[in-house]
Order: sequence, then structure tokens, then C-alpha cells
Amino acid sequence: MNDSNPLISLKGITKTYGKGDAAFQALCGVDLTINRGEFVAIMGPSGSGKSTLLNLLGCLDQPTGGSYRYGSVHVENLSTDQRSLLRRHAFGFIFQGFNLLARTSAADNVAMPLIYHGVSMKERRQLAKKALETVGLATKLKSVPSELSGGQQQRVAIARALVTSAGTLFADEPTGNLDSHTTVDIMNMLTRLNEQDGITILLVTHEPEVAQYAQRVVVVKDGLIESDTWNRKPNLASA
Repeated sequence: MNDSNPLISLKGITKTYGKGDAAFQALCGVDLTINRGEFVAIMGPSGSGKSTLLNLLGCLDQPTGGSYRYGSVHVENLSTDQRSLLRRHAFGFIFQGFNLLARTSAADNVAMPLIYHGVSMKERRQLAKKALETVGLATKLKSVPSELSGGQQQRVAIARALVTSAGTLFADEPTGNLDSHTTVDIMNMLTRLNEQDGITILLVTHEPEVAQYAQRVVVVKDGLIESDTWNRKPNLASA
């Protein structure tokens, strides 16, 4: 059922790194609204501010100014510990480099976030198995990353992002290390997660072919949103 209030609302968001003559303003007053269940791609040239924007949205960094509301929570007012709790319970992250523990099985890699949720070992194993089944890796529970292809490793990373039942996924260049065939496979999977499970996805990419899987494409340039266009409208009624 669609929520009448936006999931994410940014107003006048700025981000400055450094001080004095060395100061660099990465974001210059960004306004952005995202509804629950949307799939949004964020694009822009190197240094445009797109990764900074994703980091702020995912509470991996804090804005210098402006307002960031996630649901009813005013994120800019949260302490470091409170932002960490929001990340832990509401967000999942997918990165270009997979970030898997090399000597750890796929199931244990996926179960890792559940340790911080206080979930028992038995339940961690059950949830990790279910998440790996969701991404088509039911037969790879005991495999370590070196025994998996790049696409399979990214599937493990996606399962890890899903295992806590996070409603919002942040993906930073998730296909950057993958070939074109595997890229299609991963993007089809993210599309299914969005359309069938109602997961909100925000994805940073420099590849137009990848951005076309999203419902909206937001282009960032010089720290501002240059354009915000629709590829297709989401079915928010099922989100």
C-alpha cells in the first residue's frame, strides 16, 4: 500500500569538505524526494557529487547543511550512534568491490549483519540460507568467494544486503567489476527485488545501460541536480 508521505525528502542539502582555501563544496543545495518502492539511478561525471549524495542518503556521511528526512526521522539531527542504528535496521548496501570476507563461506558472509542484530546462530543460518535462495545461490552456501564467479560474489553481497529485511538498498556501481552478460543478470535481479518485493533501490552508476533499468534517472552535475527524468512509473500501490 502506498504511503502518502515520501520515504526520503532532501531540502537544501549541502556538503563541504575541508576548510578555508582548501574547502570544496561537493553538494550545493540538493532538493530530492523519493517515494517508497521507487528504483532511482543517480548519474553524473566524476566529481559531480553523485557518490557523496549516496553516502549522505545511506548515513555513511553527514551533510554540512540542509534537511534530510527518512520517513518521519530528521536524519540531520541524529547522533553518530543513532545514524548507525538507522543504517543497521533500515538500509542494505551493495558495493562495486563486493566486500566479502575471503576465507568465510557464502552463508557466513550473508549472516554477518545479523550478529549485530542479536540474532541467534540457528536463526542466522536459516535467514542466510533463505537470502541465498532468493538470489539463486542455494547450492553455494559453503563456498568461499574464491570459488565463486564475480557475478556470484555480487549475488552473495546482495543476499547480505537483504538478510536484515532492509526496505531500502543503496548500490554504488554494483556492476562496475562485472562483464556485460553478468551485468544484465544482476540488474534483472535488482529489478525483480524492486517490482516483486517493493524494495526501494537507489543506485549510483556511470553506465547509461545500467541506469535504464531504473524507473527514474537523477543526473548530478557540479553538486546540483541537473535533471530528474522518468524511464517508467513505478507501481507504488504494491510497495
